[in-house]
Amino acid sequence: MDVSEPLGIRVQCVVVDARDPRAQARFWAQALGWRVTHDTDDETVLEPPEGSPANDVAPDILFVKVPEGKTVKNRLHFDLRPDDQAAHVARLMGLGASRADVGQTGDERWIVLADPEGNEFCVLPPLPPHEG
Repeated sequence: MDVSEPLGIRVQCVVVDARDPRAQARFWAQALGWRVTHDTDDETVLEPPEGSPANDVAPDILFVKVPEGKTVKNRLHFDLRPDDQAAHVARLMGLGASRADVGQTGDERWIVLADPEGNEFCVLPPLPPHEG
């Protein structure tokens, strides 16, 4: 199969289970600067800002209501690439994120945080200018 040709399929959304989809969407909307485009009692959708290069390219994030809370380490998580790691870690913690221990050694260049429902995500260092 030639993977250089489009296959006519793409990832529409990444689905995140949540006890409180609205609260999770609020946290992630503020964390990413994204917008809520669909909101019901059972699900909330985030999309990139209208007019941004990521709009209609990046997958939506869909938060779906589930009755149970998170119990184990995520099988899938977000890696965020900020322009200023320390500043964004502080900002994210101000929004309700917390430090998370998933077995790091302390030598990592990334920082592991958890969102308000305990889902781990990483905040990577900025890319060097020649890699941006």
